[in-house]
Amino acid sequence: MPSTGSNAGREPVTFPQYLLLNASRFADRVAMRHKDLGVWQSWTWAQQLEEVRAFSLGLQELGIGEGDKVAIVGSNRPRLYWAFCAAQALKAIPVPVYSDAVAEEMAYVLNHSGVQLAIVQDQEQVDKILSFSEEIPALKDVIYDEPRGLRDYDHSHLRDYSDVMALGQASLSADGQRAQQWADAINASDGQETSVFLYTSGTTGRSKGVILTAANSVKAARDTAHFDHLTVDDNVLAYLPLAWVGDHYLNYAQGYVSGLCMACPESADTVQNDLREIGPTFYFAPPRVFEGLLTNVMIRMEDASAIKKSMFHTFLAVAKKHGEAILEGRPVPFMGRVAYALGNFFVYGPLKDTLGFTNIRTAYTAGEAIGPDLFSFFRSLGINLKQLYGQTEAFLYVTAQKDGEIRADTVGKAAPDVVIRISEDGEVQFKSPGMFVGYYGDEEKTRETLTEDGFVKTGDAGIFDSHGDLKIIDRAKDVGKLTDGSLFAPKYIENKLKFFPNIREAVALGDGCEFCTVLLNIDLTAVGNWAERNNISYASYQELANLPQVLDMMMSHVEQVNRDLAGEELVAGSQIARFLVLHKELDADDGELTRTQKVRRSFIAERYAPLIEALYDGSTEKFVNTEVTYEDGRKGSISATVQIRDVKTNRPIKAHKEAAE
Repeated sequence: MPSTGSNAGREPVTFPQYLLLNASRFADRVAMRHKDLGVWQSWTWAQQLEEVRAFSLGLQELGIGEGDKVAIVGSNRPRLYWAFCAAQALKAIPVPVYSDAVAEEMAYVLNHSGVQLAIVQDQEQVDKILSFSEEIPALKDVIYDEPRGLRDYDHSHLRDYSDVMALGQASLSADGQRAQQWADAINASDGQETSVFLYTSGTTGRSKGVILTAANSVKAARDTAHFDHLTVDDNVLAYLPLAWVGDHYLNYAQGYVSGLCMACPESADTVQNDLREIGPTFYFAPPRVFEGLLTNVMIRMEDASAIKKSMFHTFLAVAKKHGEAILEGRPVPFMGRVAYALGNFFVYGPLKDTLGFTNIRTAYTAGEAIGPDLFSFFRSLGINLKQLYGQTEAFLYVTAQKDGEIRADTVGKAAPDVVIRISEDGEVQFKSPGMFVGYYGDEEKTRETLTEDGFVKTGDAGIFDSHGDLKIIDRAKDVGKLTDGSLFAPKYIENKLKFFPNIREAVALGDGCEFCTVLLNIDLTAVGNWAERNNISYASYQELANLPQVLDMMMSHVEQVNRDLAGEELVAGSQIARFLVLHKELDADDGELTRTQKVRRSFIAERYAPLIEALYDGSTEKFVNTEVTYEDGRKGSISATVQIRDVKTNRPIKAHKEAAE
């Protein structure tokens, strides 16, 4: 068999080079798993090399080469992950696109990046691309993985993934030197080529194509894999969107440099069951996922027997008192350890097993700030949950929390080989091994984002605490003041509200205003369960959100947040004076959230301007008609009379003007 190892005496500088190395050193270790029709299928590193090589050579037969852009669209599937490496082996540039993006969003990315080829999962994605294909002049072909429903389509520019692999296998059979030539071309790379375009979430406008080079990406992934002691014995569940930097880094990049096993779930609906079956050792989820898990746990406990409920809350108190200290190896009284051990047997262990967290050695959360109480809850159960702070422009990691140095109100110290500074106006800036080269086709935005001495401007306001850990206050542009000078940090307020399982989303308003107000979304699962337990009928989200009992529930949560804010000197002046519950859920399809579920504030301010005006003019209700986008792309509208409530505020510990100073 031809040699496939990387160049002797040199560490790999591209992911295809790591594929060759792993196929040599970990040949029989499982590299990839996928659950299909209820059965887990596995591929070793040697088998993964064969799959990637055949598809890569097939792409080459189709004319794909250095610098060509290849869109990748779909759910977490082995073949789509292999497509990344197959394209990179040819020095082509993968461009992942969110699979749930509407046609307009997808068309923008494909057109902006100049994609020549699209590799997609199934008929749904094919249909989207065909609907705007005439707007993408560079696009020549579409390759699909799942042929179901595509038999009667025009295949002049449609190709089956298996057929492309067959092209590559035929070229291998026809030329005995082809495999070695392919490997030699990979090993010849110095890693300076572009590895991937990752488009930003578009919180403040159009998505930008972040250019990341191979060697920089590999260096960053290698640093953090070493930091968290990732090895070939680790395994992860890859369920996050392919187009998000978190998935590409934590699963694909760290998977290649460490040799760990990456498992793909059967579908989005089976993630929780698949998580339990896989039992990952390394896990990542945004705060929203942890919020959802806690909500489901609390809902289940509401339906439990009185004895189970009592046991749960009793041992939860023990975990709150001693759990984090035990996790971190700090001194704990003997009876405290005994009580915790009993709690682990009766509550914590079964709960972790149900969640799929039994084998987790390291878990991370990022993307949004996580509530301290939520963070401490999972750590108290013995789950080594940590925070990281990152950006697409950094190829994810800017900071990370080191074991034993974890505080809920910070995001840790600089990640390995990362330099962080705070500018004079309070903005966090950094340099990192994996930092981007620039934004594709947008030199002006690149110049705006980089300082003259090469630091990346994050747009986030932050400070270093006494331990040297970074605290993110909010988006720099979002931090403002009320008219009386009180500090207004919307994200801080929103995170406090979202700790309540009944609140799905919150948008705080107040910059330049007399007082702070919020728009709320209820959590349909949590509030719906509460309604059923209390024999309250409802027909829709809209009807449930407008029930007086639900508004009373939201009132109690907002009042609790105000009591908390009153005890925090810096933000005591920005207590919530009025609120409303929106008549619809904020939705990415409607442009209200990004594809990574971040609030698009400026868009919401414009879209719900009549409601915001009503919050500040003293109105007690407001009729509103809002356009919505359905899953199939059709437009509709929702009308409702939204109720507005006043909220009691509390005297701050100190005068809020002093706090603001």
